[in-house]
Amino acid sequence: MMRARWIFGLAAGLILAAAGRDRFDDWIDATALPSLVLETSVEVTDRNGALVRAYTVADGRWRLQADLADVDPRYIAMLLTYEDRRFYDHGGVDLQAMARAVAQALWNGRVVSGGSTLTMQVARLLEDGTTGQMGGKLRQMRVALKLERELTKDQILSLYLLLAPFGGNLEGVRAASLSYFGKEPLRLTPAEAALLVAIPQSPESRRPDRAADRAEAARDRVLARAVTFDLLEPEEATAALREPVPGVRKPFPAHAPHLADRARAEDPAAREHHLTIDLSLQKKLEELAVQAVTGKGNQLQIAMVVADHRSGEILASVGSAGFKADARQGFVDMTTALRSPGSTLKPLVYGLAFDQGLAHPETLVDDRPMTFGTYAPQNFDRQYRGEIRVREALQLSLNIPVVALTDALGPAKLLSAMGKGGMRYALPGDQPGLAVALGGVGVTLQDMVQLYAALARGGVALPLTWRMEGDRAEGQRLISAVAAWQVGDILAGLAPPPGAPQNRLAYKTGTSYGHRDAWAIGYDGAHVIGVWMGRADGTPVPGAFGAEVAAPVLFQAFSRLKLRLDPQPPAPAATLLVSNAQLPQPLQRFRPRNGAFVAENAPAVVFPPDGAEVELLARGLKVKVEGGKAPFTWMVDGTPAATASSDRETLLSLNGTGFVTVVVIDAEGRSARSRVRVW
Repeated sequence: MMRARWIFGLAAGLILAAAGRDRFDDWIDATALPSLVLETSVEVTDRNGALVRAYTVADGRWRLQADLADVDPRYIAMLLTYEDRRFYDHGGVDLQAMARAVAQALWNGRVVSGGSTLTMQVARLLEDGTTGQMGGKLRQMRVALKLERELTKDQILSLYLLLAPFGGNLEGVRAASLSYFGKEPLRLTPAEAALLVAIPQSPESRRPDRAADRAEAARDRVLARAVTFDLLEPEEATAALREPVPGVRKPFPAHAPHLADRARAEDPAAREHHLTIDLSLQKKLEELAVQAVTGKGNQLQIAMVVADHRSGEILASVGSAGFKADARQGFVDMTTALRSPGSTLKPLVYGLAFDQGLAHPETLVDDRPMTFGTYAPQNFDRQYRGEIRVREALQLSLNIPVVALTDALGPAKLLSAMGKGGMRYALPGDQPGLAVALGGVGVTLQDMVQLYAALARGGVALPLTWRMEGDRAEGQRLISAVAAWQVGDILAGLAPPPGAPQNRLAYKTGTSYGHRDAWAIGYDGAHVIGVWMGRADGTPVPGAFGAEVAAPVLFQAFSRLKLRLDPQPPAPAATLLVSNAQLPQPLQRFRPRNGAFVAENAPAVVFPPDGAEVELLARGLKVKVEGGKAPFTWMVDGTPAATASSDRETLLSLNGTGFVTVVVIDAEGRSARSRVRVW
């Protein structure tokens, strides 16, 4: 009878236990888990995967994605040893650890060690719950048990790496490593690993930047535990104890900020953006940008773009000398701002002229005063050199010859070539005129670099790209390989500016009207670099010339490249390499089609120049004439405004503002005109 009762009781106990187990399983299965899809910081990386820039999540916290493979294995070992040595053995709740914690508390009269597992800590972090209240602890246990059923151990550990608090707005081991050590957590010293293990236990009171002494004491306890469990040799621990705790937080990477913002705006849903830039080169050029404007006033700004012209990939993009709201307007991305290119479009004009059979580098062209209808361009230095080779005309950046070539080509053909090359442009008044060849059009630095990349690539235009993903567009031929080589050969013959590194480059400088923009763009056998300097608001920079301001920076930028190749490959087989005398007769001299030579010493209105916008002074409109024979008669819109004036400068009375035509007539009846807008 006793035996039967014992068997019955055992069976009943087993049945009740099984029923309890089933109800417990049902209770765990019914647990509603918090969302496991967590917002992480948007990251921008370079071509090699290095972090270029990161953004905080919506609540202002730094929470960067980190997997086990991204973290130093020694940190993981220290973490598990210090926080949860049976992590891979328990099911989310470690009853053995809890029993030990209770026994230690009863024996010592205080809490000596906690019984929470890493899984329970993850449960608390997911729900932002409390640690000391019984209800909160039970909830953590229930969520932890559910997590263990839904996720692998490595997935749970990865959640801890993402959510662990490290003080302030730092969440996750990667954010902490970048902020406290300035590096990724893949390679940590023993002292760094121990500190990252210690901080989350009391993240605010152990913040190294606010409580270095408490952070150090907690770190040292982790190091001692690591020695006890043979994770470190005593000598390693001793050396680690001498390593100072970082006393300040380091800024998160924020390089190429304008390009990073552009990438994010273009694809706001993406959490990662992989750019073609090289972070090492980007840093060097950002430093160069700061150096270039230092000591030159608080408004001078700079922008630079570096590309590999063989692939079309942008390797560095500097939108300003500093990404901040200052007098330089550093938040404005000057690589994409529309600015006047000055003389930097001239190489394209010459390349088109070579292709059209209008000229050859050895062709003779006139550099004398010339008018094209009502347009009377002048050279920048107001000097004229007579008959000169096309090669020298481009190297000296003379205006008269390039306008004559543009007139023969037609300005529409120049604009068409710019569009074919992928350039966006803005025309004043939307009317193409000959002034386009001298910078009378708005273009961006990035597009100008794209144009010069086409010259370097043998005349094939390829859109520049800054994303690693996506298909690459096919190139379009802009000018022939022969014409591109001829232009490059001319530009490569320019000497470096005084004091610049002796890099051999094919380069061109430019200065826009009123010294508002200073440019220098050049290329070698692999890279093309563009430099723009000026003021972001478009106001003049007195005395700023591209050759003197931007060109030295261009050569310094090239000296920071790892690879530098000669800019000129061998000449294409069809290239005509002869002197002027050996050229076919039509190519020996270029004659303007529609231009008319101006008589020697003819008058010219030098202020205000044609097309300018000028302020009306209280005393009237200031005008100035060069050349011609006094006395002079000045007319405004056909009405005499000053007669028999022997001075070359005078003031004209106007009835109001708006567009006016100013005409000067000298003693011999020769005239010149200028149409301007007065405000």
